[in-house]
Amino acid sequence: MGKHTGWEIEYRTHFDSIVDEYEKTRPEWIHNIYDDIVEYAKPHLDENAIEIGVGTGKATTPILNIGYNVTAIEINPRMAEFSLNRFRNYNNFKVIVSSFEDALLEDNSYSLIYAASAFHWVNAEVGLPKALRLLSPGGTIALFRYNEIASVTDELYNRIRKIYNQYYDPFYEIPYRQPVRQTHDDFCLPSEIYKGYRFENLQAFGFHDVTMKFYDVTLEYDSNKYLAFLDTLSDHRSIPNHIKIPFYAKIKEEIENSGGNYKVDYVFQLYLGRKRV
Repeated sequence: MGKHTGWEIEYRTHFDSIVDEYEKTRPEWIHNIYDDIVEYAKPHLDENAIEIGVGTGKATTPILNIGYNVTAIEINPRMAEFSLNRFRNYNNFKVIVSSFEDALLEDNSYSLIYAASAFHWVNAEVGLPKALRLLSPGGTIALFRYNEIASVTDELYNRIRKIYNQYYDPFYEIPYRQPVRQTHDDFCLPSEIYKGYRFENLQAFGFHDVTMKFYDVTLEYDSNKYLAFLDTLSDHRSIPNHIKIPFYAKIKEEIENSGGNYKVDYVFQLYLGRKRV
């Protein structure tokens, strides 16, 4: 039986073994997010930015194209190597292989610090005060992630949840973190912010002009891509094969029996704050 959640901070290093799978299956970030960052931060050319947990660089290209000089922090060496190769033709990109907590960076030197589905791997009690120190006066922190929400009328969704009840719940000895049908206001609650970012609000760490923006997105997966996506999630990868193999087989069977594709509803979320001038 499992005695953990699969989301403990030490699992952030598991991504080095799934670089290609991560790149192929993780969702792309919609451009509206970057438009709203520009509107909020009002950047000038050649300003410095930090990306926490660059991964394969899925969130990076628009920031580079805006004109920021991006210092990417990545704890996984193979992920860092992938992103370095991906952006080899950009002269405004570099990588430091480190956790954000341990990275040596200059205070008051960055006008933007951002993280795309990565900040929950940072110890917020260390990471947020550090981010505040690193930002120049008036600088912006931008944290974005995506949240699956329940499709209450989707029979395929409901059948897949029953498979989780059979395989996932007994292993972890806790119910799967099943999505529920939530409003945008729900995601602003401190308890929901904690679930996504591992802290309750940016104001408590000295940021001001705090706001949250939302984007409704539906993504469609075939059965193989959906299972590949699931296997990039640390809690799923932690399940031993004698449970995971039949678990995944049942999910695949349900998707195939429903026409071979699975539509998943998400709310993409952007959480913004500013360092006081």
